[in-house]
Amino acid sequence: MQFISEKNFAALIGTSNATVQSWREKGIYPSHIEGGIKGFYLEELKAIPEVKDMLHSRWIEEQKTKPLREYTSVELFAGGGGLALGLALAGFKHILLNEFDNSACKTLRMNRPQWNVIQGDVRRIDFTPLQGKIDFLSGGFPCQAFSYAGKQGGFNDTRGTLFFELARAVKEIRPKVFMGENVKGLTSHDDGRTFNTIKNAIAELGYTLVEPRVLKAIMYQVPQKRERLIFIAIRNDLADKAHFCWPSPYTQVLTLKDALYKSVIYDTDVPQSEGVQYPLKKQKVLDLVPQGGDWRDLPEDVAKEYMGGSWLLGGGKTGMARRLSLDEPSLTLTCSPAQKQTERCHPLETRPLTVREYARIQTFPDNWHFEGTMSDKYKQIGNAVPVNLAWAVGRSLIRFFNDIQMAKPDETYDCSEAVAQIIRRFSENDVQQKLF
Repeated sequence: MQFISEKNFAALIGTSNATVQSWREKGIYPSHIEGGIKGFYLEELKAIPEVKDMLHSRWIEEQKTKPLREYTSVELFAGGGGLALGLALAGFKHILLNEFDNSACKTLRMNRPQWNVIQGDVRRIDFTPLQGKIDFLSGGFPCQAFSYAGKQGGFNDTRGTLFFELARAVKEIRPKVFMGENVKGLTSHDDGRTFNTIKNAIAELGYTLVEPRVLKAIMYQVPQKRERLIFIAIRNDLADKAHFCWPSPYTQVLTLKDALYKSVIYDTDVPQSEGVQYPLKKQKVLDLVPQGGDWRDLPEDVAKEYMGGSWLLGGGKTGMARRLSLDEPSLTLTCSPAQKQTERCHPLETRPLTVREYARIQTFPDNWHFEGTMSDKYKQIGNAVPVNLAWAVGRSLIRFFNDIQMAKPDETYDCSEAVAQIIRRFSENDVQQKLF
């Protein structure tokens, strides 16, 4: 029987710890204790969809997925490489990547010198030389305000947003499949009008949208409570050739212990690395917080002084003075490890997480290094798609492409000249921009 703690069960199904505790008290699910920890056996929770999927996981089988041919890919808004690396591990060959941030581009080039990385504004890239030659396009476009969009709900309403740049690249390249990635709140933004605009734009581009999903990273061998919206669209002429299946979850929920020490995902304990430190005053406060605790574990006078105006606000404020627990997945990482409202204190030492600890929680391999200032590194990692989540989705995409390949065989195009042409045009425009 596979044991899962109450807190990890709550994280798995996306509910509060208090709700799960009430279920235990009411006897809704059989409760057990292992090692002094209250929880459940997964086999006794198999009526719950997330648990059922884990108990019938095809994770091991899906890891054997290999591409029938070399599937080419273009990625926009590549950041520090979480999505790109995961997709590459699945079998995609990245032909071109674009990212605006200088440090992130240095990270991509240092780790993968063979990737063609264009640094600069995506709006100045002409993708037409790649038309009809690329299999897949992806991009985690930044979350800009779409509030003005949605009046007509079509392609034109997305102009001026960075989703439009993803849509424009789709229009110019005409890949077989494209994928967008964003925060889960995108579906409810502006009372749903934002995402309806995106759906209509996808339809106008001539693509069929797979029903989008919010994927919980902890279900895909990621020791972090992070959720990302994934939407996948298939070119209409191929939409009836195969059926896309979302990835099967891993067989268990991994915890912070699996990130920081030798585990199923890492062969060694986390290596030492640079990291920010707390001021002495803050360190003294966090010294009082136990593993897995927060401001509620502080003496009232200390908590009031530390929290300032937040003390009077409503809500749980559980991110404040928060110390992580080795026995739970990490809270979602932010771009800064020591923000007062979203504290991520090391479970055993009174300090923020280091750069390498941050990277491990996002399932970057230890040989993936980050360039720039320490702040740049935290930002790249905090903004990334967890590598193992991207890898799992990538394997599903490779299986889908294999099915398309079987139904409608195609060849892998040599894109080297087209990429050189794109880079040359971009460089020429860059020079002209600087001149004028």
